[in-house]
Parts: sequence; structure tokens; C-alpha cells
Amino acid sequence: MSTVLIVEDEARIASFLTKGLRAAGFTPRVVARGGEAVETALQGGVDLILLDVGLPDMSGFELCSA
Repeated sequence: MSTVLIVEDEARIASFLTKGLRAAGFTPRVVARGGEAVETALQGGVDLILLDVGLPDMSGFELCSA
């Protein structure tokens, strides 16, 4: 099963994405901050990242560069 990292600080949006991905057979993981997303992605085991551009601690563009 593919793991999708959802980087989203809005709880409703993250919940909606999580439900849809689970229904489609994916394993979603949710984080709300860019720093946490970098750590999670570097640990491995993530097949795809869904990234919000407007995060509280860094922009999605900065996160993508990291």
C-alpha cells in the first residue's frame, strides 16, 4: 500500500483528504507544519507528498526545496 504524506494545517481539509485517500486504498499520514514534514519525509517510507503552500512555519515552496 502506498503511503501519502499530507502536509496541511487546516484540520477539515486534512480530514477530507485522509478519508478520500483511505477509501482509494492509500495509507495517509498527516502533519501540520513544514519542519515536521521534512523530518517525516527524510525518515523514508513516503511515496507521495500532498503539500499545502501556506504553512504556519514555512512556505510550501521552501519545504519543497528542503
